[in-house]
Amino acid sequence: MNNSIESDFIKRIDIGQWKQSSPRLDWADDLEAGRILHFEKLPFSVANSEQLLFNPAIQKKGARNISLSNNGTLKGADLGVQDQITLTQFILRYRVLAQNLIETAFPKYTEHLRIAPTSFRPNQVETRTQSIRADDKRLHIDAFPTRPNNGERILRAFMNVNLAGKPRVWRIGEPFADIANYFVPKIKQYSKFQASILNALRITKSLRSEYDHLMLGIHDGMKMDDKYQENCNQLTYGFAPGSVWVCYSDQTAHAVMSGQYMMEQTYHLPIHALYSPEKSPLAVLQKLTNKSLI
Repeated sequence: MNNSIESDFIKRIDIGQWKQSSPRLDWADDLEAGRILHFEKLPFSVANSEQLLFNPAIQKKGARNISLSNNGTLKGADLGVQDQITLTQFILRYRVLAQNLIETAFPKYTEHLRIAPTSFRPNQVETRTQSIRADDKRLHIDAFPTRPNNGERILRAFMNVNLAGKPRVWRIGEPFADIANYFVPKIKQYSKFQASILNALRITKSLRSEYDHLMLGIHDGMKMDDKYQENCNQLTYGFAPGSVWVCYSDQTAHAVMSGQYMMEQTYHLPIHALYSPEKSPLAVLQKLTNKSLI
């Protein structure tokens, strides 16, 4: 692999502890520019009592993943009471470690973080079948049709906990500004009236802003464009077991190609909490369109 090309997409970090002794502004600079921070080996032990969790049959049929809400509600698991307790403690342990990493490396974020449910994903990626728009094996940036966020960032921390030594393989795409320049001109004009109807009918959880309209258009445009999927500037990269990787998934183009058994923690963060707000997708899109989008 060409290390100079890889460095455009990834920042490799060799540390052995989750908590950082001081803020890491150099990491923040790379993260907010759209690079993935790859912590190559962070400690996370699996107890003998937790071995039973490494079986895709523990996930309910039809559930997208297994998740633990902030109030401790476990969803998507098909287990007895005692095993659900074991799974809850397993997921919670990862949540605490991920929180330690994010809050000590990026203390400016801490008081502004809105923590989403923590997930455990025991299924094998390669065998998953989905529609094109839902298929995470196609390069995309995260944007959701029913959940407008008005520029709020989507920060995610992943960990490969595969006990059989198998990597989690991603494709990582080109910078967000390049993606926006290519897809925004192809997106139909925003209609506030249409957005109001969607909100009134409760198809969306809040009013879809022009920013959300463009982000969803980029998401769908990327997934539906076969030539773009094949020919855009991209890197295929494997995250080994024990790896933790952190990115802004609304900015970093990504596709998961293979792997099984992953932990994931999502955070939502307002623009003003960033170290460099001018690097955000909102700033990029407002500069490109020359208008306010929220």
